[in-house]
Amino acid sequence: MTNYRRHRVPGGTYFFTVAIAERRKTLLLDRIDDLRNAIDAEQKRKPFSVIAMVILPDHLHAIWQLPPGDVDYSDRWRRIKAAFSKELPAIETTSASRRGKGERGIWQRRFWEHAVRDDNDLQRHIDYVHFNPMKHGYVSRVAEWPHSTFHAYVARGVYSVDWAGGGADDCEVYGERD
Repeated sequence: MTNYRRHRVPGGTYFFTVAIAERRKTLLLDRIDDLRNAIDAEQKRKPFSVIAMVILPDHLHAIWQLPPGDVDYSDRWRRIKAAFSKELPAIETTSASRRGKGERGIWQRRFWEHAVRDDNDLQRHIDYVHFNPMKHGYVSRVAEWPHSTFHAYVARGVYSVDWAGGGADDCEVYGERD
């Protein structure tokens, strides 16, 4: 079994990219209520704060703040993925390896994480999360994407409703893995 080295900061803030296995599908939007329920249940079970999040058809980006002393984001994602998967009919194809491990094959096995270093790093990642639907061409304005914490940031006066205008040149965002 591969042992991945993850950077863990007790009580840290982390940026995540989590994707479904079949990237051409729209599963996360098709079953968005199941995904939200899985995240909400995990937050109740083992609290964490969602600083920013966007849900796209085949992947999501999230920024979490863990409680002081807590470094266990991996188990949280494992349980969120499992809870979401349990709500779906078993129609996906799975490899012998996945079946042997009791995996459904809905999600990519791993996820990408980045420990946020400072306030500037945090702001750049928040901007990236909110700009992502435009980056992928789903909308022409960030405000048009409904599955994002962008709207809460607008309500709090952090962003204007027309933030990022009509293109990447209007805001400072940068590429991450998706």
